[in-house]
Amino acid sequence: MLGWLIMMLLLVGGLGGWWFDHWLRRRSQNSLHLSRGGWQMEVQEDDHYRWRGHLEWINPSHRFEVMVPECTVQVKLLSRYDLAGIGVKTELISHHPDAPTRPDGYWLARIIKTRQRIGLEVTVDITGGDLTGLQAAWVQLRYVTYGPGGWVPRYQHIVLPLAFPDPTRTIVSRHTPWRAEILLIRTHLLCHLDDPVAVIKRYAQAHALPGDMVVLGETPVAIMQGRWRHPQQIRTGWLARHLCTFFLPTSSLATACGLQSLIDLVGWPQVLGAFLVGAVAKLAGRPGVFYQLAGEQAALIDDVTGTLPPYDQFVVLGPTRPQTVVGEIKEQTGLAAAIVDVNDLKAVRILAATGDVNLELLTRVLVDNPAGNADEQTPLLLIRPLPPEPKPPEPFTPDYADDPSAPPPRMEDDPDPHGGWRPA
Repeated sequence: MLGWLIMMLLLVGGLGGWWFDHWLRRRSQNSLHLSRGGWQMEVQEDDHYRWRGHLEWINPSHRFEVMVPECTVQVKLLSRYDLAGIGVKTELISHHPDAPTRPDGYWLARIIKTRQRIGLEVTVDITGGDLTGLQAAWVQLRYVTYGPGGWVPRYQHIVLPLAFPDPTRTIVSRHTPWRAEILLIRTHLLCHLDDPVAVIKRYAQAHALPGDMVVLGETPVAIMQGRWRHPQQIRTGWLARHLCTFFLPTSSLATACGLQSLIDLVGWPQVLGAFLVGAVAKLAGRPGVFYQLAGEQAALIDDVTGTLPPYDQFVVLGPTRPQTVVGEIKEQTGLAAAIVDVNDLKAVRILAATGDVNLELLTRVLVDNPAGNADEQTPLLLIRPLPPEPKPPEPFTPDYADDPSAPPPRMEDDPDPHGGWRPA
């Protein structure tokens, strides 16, 4: 009896010590973050592009001040051609009242006080002989926060489009055996600055006819909502690092960052509970229970390599409020709209749709994934139902009175060998 009591005390003490250490660590972590901000393309010439962004340091803590002793910016260009002869110049301009920007580019350590928001202006100048082959600029900001949690490097990532297709020439048409035409609509590389309604108005609405359905992939919608994180920005916990090893290698939850993204969305109790119940159900011959219990986002997360560059370097979550998004599209464009999750394994999942969408036709048309999962850059589809094929004409039956060689009515086609026709 005494031995059991000692074991229980040790167990309770160990759990209590772990919880207290976890609470202290979370309490000392600072929540300072840098927003992606708003950006404007100020110059777009054949030999010069300029983007200017207005970001913010945000310290939501009411208790801790946080210092920012370092901040740097790098730009990675995406292009269809060689980047030789193309140069990039960046500038960081702090709007901190106590630490103005130095002309030599040296970053003065700054203090972000409690509940304070401080502006940061970022300028990206791209110059070269011919910039028309550029597709996008991936802006990577690295900064260090210093406070109760110690010296903590952090990151923010922004993707800026540099190529904008002509909306009148972005259509690829395909016919399907289901009496429908698919129009694949090419757009610029979408980012957090875009809005689904504005993108549809710009690229799709001019090509739409009455009765058409506009279809968006769930990943482009999530990207426009800013729901993508670099693995550098994800702090993996013990649970994610260990549970991820039980998932199939093809699952987006088979990495610590992928599973941690789900934990950050729904909480560790739901993920752990779904895992335990799902494991028992799988042993009983019922696979897939984990995804039913872990929530809709469990099946929508795309891990690294899951989408087109540069988002192939990120964990992309599923979209939020999809039904609201399709409702806004219908209200502002008049088009029937749907948000779907489609892959190359012939799996079609309709996340949201307006009431006038033909769900059966939509599923049949999308089963072959016409938009693709690579770098086709066709996040929009117009589905155009076609009228049914006309019925073939009925065969002509000659009238007996007009054709003496035809059999009389109610008689067989072959004549009687003794003359006349056999009765039918």
